[in-house]
Amino acid sequence: MAWLLLLLAAAFEVGWAIGLKHTHGFTRLWPSIWTGLAMAISMGLLAWAARTLPIGTAYAVWTGIGATGTAVLGVYLFGEPASGPRVFGILLIVAGVVLLKTGS
Repeated sequence: MAWLLLLLAAAFEVGWAIGLKHTHGFTRLWPSIWTGLAMAISMGLLAWAARTLPIGTAYAVWTGIGATGTAVLGVYLFGEPASGPRVFGILLIVAGVVLLKTGS
């Protein structure tokens, strides 16, 4: 159950990270509200998952999934570059998350 909560927390992290782009520096009301709500939900779910999981593992997996998801969606939604080094970096993050999961 804790791993499911952590995955959900990471999904909300990706949501708020992408939402930041739409807030225009928190100058747009509704995108700012939705982004803030996603932040709160993400942190709450992370805290809930960390009651059971080691905090080092939970936080690293949360940020790893968040960074990977945000980078991939940045390419897809905003036309950010998908260069070889960038893709390799994303794969390294994914490998790290997998190693943390298998070690817990």
